[in-house]
Amino acid sequence: MARAVSTRRKIGFTVAAWAVALLIFFPILYTIITSFKSETEAIAGFSLVPSGTLESYAEVQAQSNYFKFFLNSVIIAVGSTILALLVAIPAAWSMAFSPTKRTKDILMWMLSTKMMPAVAVLVPIYLIFRDTYLLDTRIGLTVMLMLINLPIVVWMLYTYFREIPGEILEAARMDGATLWGEIVHVLTPMAVPGIASTMLLNIILAWNEAFWTIRLTTTNAAPLTAFIASFSSPQGLFWAKLSAASTLAIAPILIMGWFSQRQLVRGLTFGAVK
Repeated sequence: MARAVSTRRKIGFTVAAWAVALLIFFPILYTIITSFKSETEAIAGFSLVPSGTLESYAEVQAQSNYFKFFLNSVIIAVGSTILALLVAIPAAWSMAFSPTKRTKDILMWMLSTKMMPAVAVLVPIYLIFRDTYLLDTRIGLTVMLMLINLPIVVWMLYTYFREIPGEILEAARMDGATLWGEIVHVLTPMAVPGIASTMLLNIILAWNEAFWTIRLTTTNAAPLTAFIASFSSPQGLFWAKLSAASTLAIAPILIMGWFSQRQLVRGLTFGAVK
């Protein structure tokens, strides 16, 4: 009897999970469907039947060079992730294996910076970028996104490193490993799954960042978030073209997320929650 109840509960949880997943994914699905409609059909009303036209995609590509924005997004997302890992791995190592009485306070302080509204520091950040000639540059935006996501990267890596037995590092020290060799040749290979999960999540966060990418760029370093925003004009919203632009922007990250979903789930459940 207990097994039958357990099975019913399992089916119930599965159905509920699928219902929530479909509810969350529905806006993306409707955006994709709308992108295959003409502008007249898009504003006519709700419909899940696309006409199959590629008119909106052709107009989007004619109006803006998609591949330029795509290249900027790739460079900024991957570059900020690499920079964040270069800073976060030594920081997480020191907090995990050489903690002090202030380690937890530092971790909480880093996490608290994510709670601050971005608009509160918009003016000083903009002025700093203007005075250092970093406005509308890939370097400036890469550094900015690295700093924004650094607390999450440090927290996730810190959690992974805490799972590694300290005796392994002590054995490496007894064998004559230097501090750098300990991090590069012992700790990092053992934490590859955790580092990969953290890297994937940081790429997604950087790819989806819209507030700073729109306000600190204009043309040269504008990523796909600015590409989407360019189809909102004072004359109105062109739903079909806007949906086509959004589909082109989210398609690469959706594909990456689909193929790396196991690593992402592990990163979210172990790194960000535990």
